[in-house]
Amino acid sequence: MNTCIESAIIPNLEAVKAKQKATWESGDFGQIARTIENAAGEFMARQTLRPGLRVLDVACGTGNLAVIAARHRCIVSGIDIAANLIDQARVRAAGEGLPIEFAEADAEVLPFADDHFDLVAAELLRVTRPGGKVALANWTPEGFLGKMFNVFKAHLPAGPAGVPSPMSWGHEPTVRLRLQDFAEVRVARRIALMRYPFPPAETVEFFRQYYGPTQKAFAALDPAAEDALRRDLVELQTDHNTAGTPGTTEVAAEYLEVVAVRG
Repeated sequence: MNTCIESAIIPNLEAVKAKQKATWESGDFGQIARTIENAAGEFMARQTLRPGLRVLDVACGTGNLAVIAARHRCIVSGIDIAANLIDQARVRAAGEGLPIEFAEADAEVLPFADDHFDLVAAELLRVTRPGGKVALANWTPEGFLGKMFNVFKAHLPAGPAGVPSPMSWGHEPTVRLRLQDFAEVRVARRIALMRYPFPPAETVEFFRQYYGPTQKAFAALDPAAEDALRRDLVELQTDHNTAGTPGTTEVAAEYLEVVAVRG
């Protein structure tokens, strides 16, 4: 998911980014990434991947999308702000013998030349060649992930002023405005099924152990406030659980699929 922030309006931007980096380096997002590999596969199946296509996966995490592109013999690079996730992505690619170039980097200052990539996931216009595409999969504010972050927001102090929510990338009018310099922008609402082999309460504990934002949210609270947060998260998982098998959890998480073509 794209987490670019608009630096011109945010004081002490470096501190904000350092906090983001620490959040995503905590826990072990690789465990979470495995639960959405199915959605990554469905998303990439709708993209045109061909041998020799230059693909950049921004905010690549442990490489769910990059690995799929490389299996199609694309020329793939991946960047992420979290060093430990890049390490996992490199090990994963090496295990499959895939020649992917991974690097720790900021999505807002990509270490690539202008007009370089055919399919890109952030810094967008600058590094996309004419006729190239940007493909984004962004959680929507009204979807399950948006609701989960609203639970965090209800229990935590307000963040730094001027920092827009990453969920704004899942808001269609906002995305169209941000991508207005592209020749064509297509959007569609999609569903990612998130499946866990344990009930909702244990799903919350799974996220608390491995998902950086959940881990940081609990760490910021005293014991009584932790209990309240846990209760609300379990309620959210329970209310949205559509699994037909007892003792398991399945949640439909909506995201906005965006494909923008540079003129």
